[in-house]
Amino acid sequence: MGRYVVRRLLQMIPVIIGTTFLVFALVTAMGGDPVQNLYGERPVPESIRTALVAQYHLNDPLPVRYGYYAMDLLKGDFGVSLSGRSINALIAEAWPETLKVASIAFIFEIIVGITAGVLAGMRRGKFLDNLVLLSTLTVIAIPIFVLGNAAQVFLGVNLGIFPVAGVSEGFRSYLLPGLVLGSVSLAYIARLARASVAENLRMDYVRTAKAKGLPPSRITGIHVLRNSLIPVITFLGADLGTLMGGAIVTEGIFNIPGVGLQIVKAIQIEDGPVLVGFVTLLVIIYVMMSLIVDLLYAVLDPRIRYE
Repeated sequence: MGRYVVRRLLQMIPVIIGTTFLVFALVTAMGGDPVQNLYGERPVPESIRTALVAQYHLNDPLPVRYGYYAMDLLKGDFGVSLSGRSINALIAEAWPETLKVASIAFIFEIIVGITAGVLAGMRRGKFLDNLVLLSTLTVIAIPIFVLGNAAQVFLGVNLGIFPVAGVSEGFRSYLLPGLVLGSVSLAYIARLARASVAENLRMDYVRTAKAKGLPPSRITGIHVLRNSLIPVITFLGADLGTLMGGAIVTEGIFNIPGVGLQIVKAIQIEDGPVLVGFVTLLVIIYVMMSLIVDLLYAVLDPRIRYE
C-alpha cells in the first residue's frame, strides 16, 4: 500500500504541471489587455503599465512565464494578482466560505442520497422506489440556477426560513446554498445507490447468506451495502472535488464570497495569476480526492489490493 501511495503521489506531478500550463496557455489565448482591464475605462499611466508588464513578465514567451510561476509554486507561493494582492491571501479568504457551503452539501448528499437510494433499491418497483426515481429525475431536469432562484423565493422570501443572500447571519446563511448545491448530486447518488443495491441483492452471495440463516439486517448492512457503496464512493470522490472548487452558479445566486466568485472575477478582468492560482488549488484537490477514493476501495472490498 505504501509503494502505491508514493507512486500515485509522483503521478500527481505531471498532472499538476500539465493542467496549470494548459490554463496558462488558455489565459494567454484569451487575448486582450489585462492591465487595461484592471483599470477599466480609465487610462493606465505608462509607468504603471511598464512596471506591471515587467513584474508579471507579460512580454516574455509563455514557457518562460510559466517557469517563473512554477518556481514560486514549489515554494508554496501562488503568486500575486494584477491588483497587487497576494493570491495566498485571496485563497485564505475564499476557501473557508466555499468549505462551509461544500460541507453542508456533502453531508446532505451522503445522508439523504445514500439512505433514499438504499431504501429504493430494497423496495424496487414499489411506491418508495417510484417516488425516489420521480423526485430525483425532476431535480436532475431542473437547471441549478432555476432551482437556486426558486429556493430563494419560496424558502427565503415567502416563508422566511433561510436568509436570501450574503453571509451576514452566520451558519444559517450557508444552509440554503448548501442544500441547493448538493441537491443535484444527491439525485445522482440516490439513483446510483438504488441501482447498485438492487443489483447486489440478486447476487449469489446474498442467496447463500439467506440460506445460512443470517438476519436480513446483517445481509443488507454488512454484505450488500458494503459492495454497493463502491460506485457511490467513486462518484462522491469526484463530486467532493467539484464542491470544494465552489459551484460558480450557486455562489453567484446566493452572493457567497467563495472560490467560485473569485474565479468569475478573475475571468472578467483577465487576471491570469488569480485564475491559474485557484485552478492549481482545484487540481491538487481533485488528484488528492482521487487517491483517497482508490484507497477506500480496498477498505470496502478486501479483494482489492494495490501491492
